[in-house]
Amino acid sequence: MDVTLLGTGGPSGLPRPSCPCSSCAVALGGDARAATALLVDGALMLDLTPGVAFAAARAGHSLGGVRQVLLSHPHDGPAVEVPAGLPQPGRVPDGRELALLTGHRVRAVAMDSPGTGYAVTGPDGQRLLYLPPGGAPAGLEENGTDVYDMVLADVVGRPDALARLRAVGAVGPTTDVVAVHLDHDVPPGGELRRRLAAAGARAVPDGTTLAVGAYEDVPDVPRRTLVLGGARSGKSVEAERRLEAFPEVLYVATGGTRNGDGEWAARVFAHRERRPGSWRTAETCDLVPLLADEGPPLLIDCLSLWLTDAMDAVGAWDDAEWAGGGERALRKRVRELTDAVRATRRTVVAVSNEVGSGIVPATASGRRYRDELGRLNAAFAGECEQVLLVVAGQALVLRG
Repeated sequence: MDVTLLGTGGPSGLPRPSCPCSSCAVALGGDARAATALLVDGALMLDLTPGVAFAAARAGHSLGGVRQVLLSHPHDGPAVEVPAGLPQPGRVPDGRELALLTGHRVRAVAMDSPGTGYAVTGPDGQRLLYLPPGGAPAGLEENGTDVYDMVLADVVGRPDALARLRAVGAVGPTTDVVAVHLDHDVPPGGELRRRLAAAGARAVPDGTTLAVGAYEDVPDVPRRTLVLGGARSGKSVEAERRLEAFPEVLYVATGGTRNGDGEWAARVFAHRERRPGSWRTAETCDLVPLLADEGPPLLIDCLSLWLTDAMDAVGAWDDAEWAGGGERALRKRVRELTDAVRATRRTVVAVSNEVGSGIVPATASGRRYRDELGRLNAAFAGECEQVLLVVAGQALVLRG
């Protein structure tokens, strides 16, 4: 089964007409995208958009063999003209299945927002799932054997939709996840590709034909990632974004509750509010056992607070205790942590502060902490497939 993406943009296309934002300003050439429309084996069209006949011609396809046109979501604005020879578009009621003479079967999937998803099974048994913009499947039941070969969805706008599909086993390691309905929420080009790859997804230019079931181009999600950044740089948001398309993430908070500290409580509340509801939280600095266990992905926020706890435990702030064995004890703790990172089988995203470029601390203990954090960051980064530095909310790839 082949799928030709006649368009991959949001309902208004990318760039949006008359939009002055920076994303629309640079969405030119291969980064420009028409509203999403799919052509399956030349026989089934999912969503009808303006200029679809010209898009098909540019991709080297004729619409003469189209036997069914299905719409996935309500279309705003004037009605789209149906090209001559195409059947009138329609919608399939949720849960109903449509059989085409070409051997394709189409089942309507209920969404949690206005619109309809379509699960298409080809004559050869290969399966794809197409979701409308801004939609996620509703009422999914766990069925680990019901894995789609390809999923086309609004990965940027609704990463939780992908998390839900993974939670029930509908998306597996070989599922080709293709981002469609791409709007101006994320900058195009390299930044878009990086964010999608972190979710195990990819984007392709308009006019691309993909073979369903060919998973060679499915991106490998880095198993260990370190996200560095200064204060309020956006490093925690970047770390959370890298796992928002995965279910049952364990968020490891190393800072504790700090009873009585109102500002800290407000920070903790803000972090919890923006995390998906399916994530769990563990407040601990005992990271080695978590890394040794099997389980869902870990998000560790942050290593700098872990180091503070470790330095407290070995008496690192007292010069005599530091010289009398505290330094050796801290080195041992850091080595145990990095060894656990090297051996872990879990997906891990860790956050840490980058303080080496700031003002030299005025106290000996401050300088000691700065130096030890630099050493910890370097040792942890050495065990990671990907390392990012976040500056002004922009992630720079240092490794991977």
